[in-house]
Amino acid sequence: MDRHRQTPWHALKLTEVYKTLHTSEEGLSDAEAAERLKKHGRNALRSKPPKTILQMLKAQIIDPMVLILIGAAAFSAILQEWTEAAVIFVIVIVNAVIGIVQEKKAQSSLEALRNMSAPTARVLRQGEESVIPASELVVGDVVMLGDGDMVPADLRLIDSANLKVQEASLTGESVPSEKEAEDLLPEDCPLGDRSNMAYTSAIVTYGRATGVVVATGMDTEVGNIAGMLDNQDDTDTPLKRKLNAVGKTLTIVGLIVCALIFAIGTFYQRPLIPQFLVAISLAISIIPEGLPATATIVMALGVQRMAKKNALIRKLPAVETLGSATVICSDKTGTLTLNKMTVTHIAVNGDFENGTTTPVENAAKQHPAVYKELVYAAALCNDASLDPDRKGEIIGDPTEGALIYLAQAFGIDHEALEDEYPRFFEQPFDSERKRMTTVHRINEKWISYTKGAVDEMLPLCTHILTSEGVRPITEADKENITKLCLSMSEGALRVLGFAMRTLTELPTDDDENVEFDMTFVGVTGMIDPPRKEVADSVRTCRQAGIRTIMITGDHKVTALAIAKELDIYRKGNTVISGEELDMMTDDELDDAVKTTTVFARVSPADKLRIIQSLKRTGEVAAMTGDGVNDSPALKAADIGVAMGITGTDVAKDAADMILLDDSFTTIAYAIKEGRRVYRNIQKVIQFLLVGNIAEILTLFVATLFNWDAPLLAVHILWVNLATATLPALALGVDPASKNIMKHKPVKSGTLFEKDLVRRVIIQGIFVASMTTCAYWIGASMSGHVTGQTMAFCVLAFSQMLRAFNQRSDTEPIWVRAEGINPWLILSFIASAILMACILFIPALQSAFQLTLLNGTQWLVVIGLSLMSILQVEITKHVKRIYTKAC
Repeated sequence: MDRHRQTPWHALKLTEVYKTLHTSEEGLSDAEAAERLKKHGRNALRSKPPKTILQMLKAQIIDPMVLILIGAAAFSAILQEWTEAAVIFVIVIVNAVIGIVQEKKAQSSLEALRNMSAPTARVLRQGEESVIPASELVVGDVVMLGDGDMVPADLRLIDSANLKVQEASLTGESVPSEKEAEDLLPEDCPLGDRSNMAYTSAIVTYGRATGVVVATGMDTEVGNIAGMLDNQDDTDTPLKRKLNAVGKTLTIVGLIVCALIFAIGTFYQRPLIPQFLVAISLAISIIPEGLPATATIVMALGVQRMAKKNALIRKLPAVETLGSATVICSDKTGTLTLNKMTVTHIAVNGDFENGTTTPVENAAKQHPAVYKELVYAAALCNDASLDPDRKGEIIGDPTEGALIYLAQAFGIDHEALEDEYPRFFEQPFDSERKRMTTVHRINEKWISYTKGAVDEMLPLCTHILTSEGVRPITEADKENITKLCLSMSEGALRVLGFAMRTLTELPTDDDENVEFDMTFVGVTGMIDPPRKEVADSVRTCRQAGIRTIMITGDHKVTALAIAKELDIYRKGNTVISGEELDMMTDDELDDAVKTTTVFARVSPADKLRIIQSLKRTGEVAAMTGDGVNDSPALKAADIGVAMGITGTDVAKDAADMILLDDSFTTIAYAIKEGRRVYRNIQKVIQFLLVGNIAEILTLFVATLFNWDAPLLAVHILWVNLATATLPALALGVDPASKNIMKHKPVKSGTLFEKDLVRRVIIQGIFVASMTTCAYWIGASMSGHVTGQTMAFCVLAFSQMLRAFNQRSDTEPIWVRAEGINPWLILSFIASAILMACILFIPALQSAFQLTLLNGTQWLVVIGLSLMSILQVEITKHVKRIYTKAC
């Protein structure tokens, strides 16, 4: 069910809710609940069946390049060319296995969402409380919530008492949301502001409530997210799209060339079987069989390098895709920030007079006596505690947890202070008073500490604590306090006020009020602070031509403050709220995303829509996040990046990459590594396609002039797989250029950028000329078989030698700033050994229809092979001269 079409339960009175759901505050009868469960199903999320092995195999086989190979193998078998047929079939099987293994990804996002569901729920059935499995809840059930409970379904609250609910994983807000059942809200109220609703998977951090179930299973807000994940098709990455484009282009060229061959053969009245053999050779020569496997291995090696730098890749193409990213869309809470409320500024009387706050790290040096009382009040008037099982974590409200961290910053042990000054009386927090009070025995006196909203507390204060002691509070004091608190709020700080009072005796009545004639102590300002390292990473990304966009469910003021501090928002940028986004058409949004760097107060569907808009405008979008609310956008993005420590299971399983250290700086490294992989794959493609073009031209020219074939299909297969693949792999691990992060990302839809096509064609023509020349020299010396052997050797050795000057398109073969690539040397040695085996072992020599060469013939082979290196180096030299002249 589309969330925009759901009934606006938050805008209905309870009587209307009961009437619509055919229920009451007494709950349902057991019989009615059973009937609804049977009719509407369990309170669970449906799953999408994963792809079967056969479906994956089908996807691999219908690839155009694979179909041509299968056809070539079939014709070879029909013509009893068993060596060619066997080799081609092995290639097809290996490529299919690699593809299936890569595609067998963990599709467990929905399973993780199910694991978030509460196992049991307390409900009213026939007016009596009972505990049932959460999966048996139905619409109309009345559910009771208490401190620490997980909300088992979407609820419209019936009544509430001081209820606070942690909804960060759904809305992206850092602090728990205060709930009030009596609120009646407008229909267009954003998800994060619906104070009379509680949603599935949220955690109750304070208070209690009763609510009526308005949605279960896939109809809940979390269910909507699951539906978005379920309905999304797997997105092709830029690399996959580009490799597919290369494959389609080569397939079309191959079919055209094969048609020309048949036409030429018909013209020369050649027998049908030789024509088929030549066509098979051409079909094989047009396809770079080693390219898919080589690209996969290059990316896999990149994965290993990135894992050592805390970037875990779940899907191989993500390595390259991040390198192509033009935009990084980042969630705020937990990604750009610590997801940990922290007191950053405090203020007491002297600060109010000066109109400035004091950073916590400087506070102990100024007005120490006054700050001591503020810290005591923060630590003692507090219901949170440190988690004994998780070091540094808090049990309870994050806002109160921030106050415990404040006490620690002043060297005060919160638990020891509570033991020394235990609580004897309290007035609990409630949403009407917006404050709480506790009473302690300190220095033989009964001292009450009160914390809460400043505007509610100031009218109850008659005195103020200063560095000289307590004095009556004046209107000027109150004006200064209000003014500074407003300034703090505008700076996105969450402000809490503190007061104290000395009591004559301990209250005996639980309902007794002690919140009057109080002494105002000071205020604290807290925020979920940005990660220190993020600003540098944002600047690094900007230098690399990558824009950072913050997308958050938090308020506009908070989001903008963080964005400015991290240098995400600059002059000329725009900020768009969820409400403004809802009013935009897709065309308007497509224009807006070009300058917008902050999207605030957005829903999960909004995040998905933003990603889709960026992709429509030609951006390669990366999305980082950690919450449930991020998962649809993570999956829809070209690459999804989840936080490994603070991230939910749902976010991790929807992502392509996981940051094991939750550090935004790891993304900068990943971008560099991704660009290295991309450039190296370009080197591999250039290297392999030059060989393919040389093979095509050699055979095509021979057919055009009705010559005997200079190369056999088995020769082409050997060059493409044995002598080309190893050097290609070595090029795939070439070190990154020193300037790789100073270039803008490649946004074109093809791997063939700038003069890559020109280089491939020129080098291919030259190698084809040398191969043809070798054939004619050999044929004139000792006949057709010698000519084929020499042509085969020149083609193979040219390929092996050219690998050394493919490392750079501008620098000479003997100059490379990044140093020697030892793998390239090893690959040359290994390829040379393989060539020696088929040239000198009689059985292999016979299988490949080769012959031994004499000394003169070897000198010709070596000379023609070295010419290909000379041609490339001359071209580089001319280009350098031309570039300097310009």
